[in-house]
This record gives sequence, structure tokens and C-alpha cells, in this order.
Amino acid sequence: MEKTLNRIHPVSDPEATYFLQVSWEKDLGAGFGLLLSDCQCAWTGRVSEADISREAADIEMDREKYVEELRKALIAREESAGKYNFVIS
Repeated sequence: MEKTLNRIHPVSDPEATYFLQVSWEKDLGAGFGLLLSDCQCAWTGRVSEADISREAADIEMDREKYVEELRKALIAREESAGKYNFVIS
């Protein structure tokens, strides 16, 4: 299993610091787990392969392109710094 951990400052509250951990087996397209923490509370979730396919179809984006955008937004922080914003709600 592979994991990444990134510090994020959501545009919804730029003074706040959150930590986002993403874990996956083969690749993000096969589904992944999320853990979000503000160092006081933590939230977990799972995104399935079917969820990814459904979301790509809903926004009318090629599935492979959608998975690549997920990778950039959730994992490849150095190459995509400043290109993606997070909103915590």
C-alpha cells in the first residue's frame, strides 16, 4: 500500500492547517482511502473505483484524465502547487 501525507490550507479558511493522507493499492483509479485531520479531529473516507467512474461520467470527463487530475490534486503536490484549492465544509 502506498500513502502520501500533505499539509493543506483550504481557501475556505486560509489560516487553518489540515493534513490530508491518501492511501491506495495499485493506482488511484482502483479506489483510495482518505484521512483528513486538523490535529484535533480526524475524518476518514473511502472512494471506490465505481465512485471514480461515476464522477468522471457526471462531469463528462474521460476517466483516465479524471484519475490523472485526482493524482495531481491529491498526491503530486510539488508539481501542482497552487493549481488546486481545497474547501472544507
